[in-house]
Amino acid sequence: MKNKTLFENFVAFTSAVHQVTNDMTKEVKSDTITPVQYKILEFITISSHVTLSGISNCLNISMPNASRELKKLYDAELCEKAPNSNDRRKQFIHLTSKGEQMMNESFKIIETRFNKRMENVTQEEKEEINQAIEILQKKIFYN
Repeated sequence: MKNKTLFENFVAFTSAVHQVTNDMTKEVKSDTITPVQYKILEFITISSHVTLSGISNCLNISMPNASRELKKLYDAELCEKAPNSNDRRKQFIHLTSKGEQMMNESFKIIETRFNKRMENVTQEEKEEINQAIEILQKKIFYN
C-alpha cells in the first residue's frame, strides 16, 4: 500500500473518530462547567502525572488560558494540585472525589452509548477491533 493512500485513510479515520467522539460525549458534561473545562477534566481522568504544560499541549490551549480554567476547576473543588516529589517546581493535577464522581457519571453515559454502538458486533469482531486499537496506539498514537 502506498503511503499516500494510507495517509488519506488515516485522515478520514481520524475525522470519523472526532465526529463519533463528539456524538458520544454530547451533553454528558455537567451544566456547571464549560466544554473546555470538561475536556481538561477528561484529560486528567484518563492520564497520569498531569501537569499544566501537559494540559496546555494536549488540548492546544495557551498556558495562561489553561491556568485560568484550572483555577476555576480548583475553586469548584473538582481537581487539585499535588507536589511532584522528583521536581518541586512542578505540580501534578488530579481529580478530587467530587471531580471523580462527576467524571464517573459522564463516563457511564459514554459507556452506555458505546455499548449501544456495539450491540450488533460479534465477539470475534470485538476482538479484531481491540487488536486494531492496540496496533493504532502502538504504531500511530504513541507519545
